[in-house]
Amino acid sequence: MTSESLPAEHLSPLATLVDEVLASVGYEMPVAVDTIDDAVPGYGGLFDPATTPSELCQALKDLLASELTQPPTAEPADDTFVLYVDGSSRGNPGPAGAGAVIMDAAENQLARLGRPVGSHAGNNTAEYVALELGLAELLARYEPHSLEVRIDSMTVIRDVWEGNAPTEPGVETYSKAIAAALSSVPEHQYTHLADSDPNPADALATVGADIAAFGPG
Repeated sequence: MTSESLPAEHLSPLATLVDEVLASVGYEMPVAVDTIDDAVPGYGGLFDPATTPSELCQALKDLLASELTQPPTAEPADDTFVLYVDGSSRGNPGPAGAGAVIMDAAENQLARLGRPVGSHAGNNTAEYVALELGLAELLARYEPHSLEVRIDSMTVIRDVWEGNAPTEPGVETYSKAIAAALSSVPEHQYTHLADSDPNPADALATVGADIAAFGPG
């Protein structure tokens, strides 16, 4: 799993702390949310309106000072994987999040990943971050021989698989990291998802956007 936080766009101090907790648990979004909820005093939680920014900030700092443990790596069926990715931006640009779900060939979910992208980022930037997040964790945990990426952004598809130069401002760092990651996978292809197609990464990206909307803390 990743040992350092992946690069992000501008985030508030509070959202940055949440992202650091996410990095500490391998960007496993459900694990991070449950861990933070348990650390917040009283009956509040990460998204509870009753939780004050100061309470959340202190809980996050306490967690980061503790020995956070990453969940055990799930065993895949073989070295063939499916990766769902999705980005979400409220306002496009606005608070944005990224989500990724790693599955094995039998489509068993192995990891549910998510993170905030930035407080003022667009949908395509969020999709680049989602793909980078999913690939980074896939390669940190497994040795994939074959990979199918399921994605809905034609902008990212044209860049990554069709060889077009990135048209989204500021995504060059993500684009280069994605190209380097895919070069480590002997066989990879994409499937373009229509808006009506189910995407389990969507909900994770939405939570990431909720985190990105947090104000200073």
